[in-house]
Amino acid sequence: MQCKHAAHMDKIQPFRVMQLLAEARKLEAEGRSIIHMEVGEPDFDTPQPIIEAGIQALKEGRTHYTPATGEMALRQAISDYYRQQLHIDIAVERILITPGASGALQLVLSVLINPGEQVVMADPGYPCNRNFVYLLGGEPVTVDVSAQTHFQINADLLPDVWTEQCRALLLASPSNPTGTIIARKDMQAMIAYAHDHDAVVIVDEIYQGLCYQQPVYSALELSDDIFVINSFSKYFGMTGWRLGWVVAPEGYVGDLDKLAQNLYLAASTPAQVAAISAFNVETVQILQQRVEIYRQRRDYLIPELEALGFKVPIIPDGAFYIYADCSALTDDSLDFCQQVLHQAGVAITPGLDFGDNHPQKYIRFAYTTDLDSLKEGVRRLRTFIAG
Repeated sequence: MQCKHAAHMDKIQPFRVMQLLAEARKLEAEGRSIIHMEVGEPDFDTPQPIIEAGIQALKEGRTHYTPATGEMALRQAISDYYRQQLHIDIAVERILITPGASGALQLVLSVLINPGEQVVMADPGYPCNRNFVYLLGGEPVTVDVSAQTHFQINADLLPDVWTEQCRALLLASPSNPTGTIIARKDMQAMIAYAHDHDAVVIVDEIYQGLCYQQPVYSALELSDDIFVINSFSKYFGMTGWRLGWVVAPEGYVGDLDKLAQNLYLAASTPAQVAAISAFNVETVQILQQRVEIYRQRRDYLIPELEALGFKVPIIPDGAFYIYADCSALTDDSLDFCQQVLHQAGVAITPGLDFGDNHPQKYIRFAYTTDLDSLKEGVRRLRTFIAG
């Protein structure tokens, strides 16, 4: 049978970092030692209180469907988190549990975007965002951001790209790949701009707990009339559990519920029950200790990279990435990353994964490995660069 693919498949690009990871794993299977600084996955295991709660959930037979909106006790725990930690009152009815933040974003965009409508987003940015829009027949509109704009969109940049077809503005704070945070005043101005132009705002806050330069805040402080997406993967260390959530304006909850019933029915029940323990005092203490460890890794790696010839134009405020300018070392970051992987045994991600804004000049380093491994990675990079 001849394979006939949907037209949008030609626009959807592979997630190259996953290909890089597969290549690195293949080299490891052949006996090579690889230092992993490519994948944005915490190297820490899920905190033990969460694991124990998941085991207990299985023992108690908590293996049946929950409502599509999620386990009520977990939704309440998230509402309590917003109130107690971020001083925001969020009605539990506005919180929907999803299979990962990717599930949340797919759900939200599917409710909002018609074929031909546009979604504005930053370049560089998380690659799957563009692909979700293509999947719906929409058009991603990218805004080139740089160190001069803290690698984030601001309201002054929006008029140059805005059209009548713009339906949504998608922001990320802290961002992937740059780790930068949108200042409150800039977030407020962009929310106002979008609403003035009859568009919605979606804010990706999946790295929210991983902040170093300033106190954690949520865009929900500024408006009830926005979508905020979060995840248990990054700060909470639950990547393989595949669990996230979305906070939605009240008027959209019914349609989100209806669509969730059809797309995935419900997120994993044992994962939801386990995640309630993510907000326990014991777990939060563990998580905050890990934030400090990430900070130490960042503060070690930045000067070491600069000593090797990379330029770090912006100190990342959060997440666990450094977006480094490699133009003093190469004019092709993709080829450089391939050479470094095969010759030096260090896996890093080329800028091409994150958009079309001078990707050949940038490499993303993920400090999601222990300090000794980072030091070995730097040593290998130094040897490779010295030739």
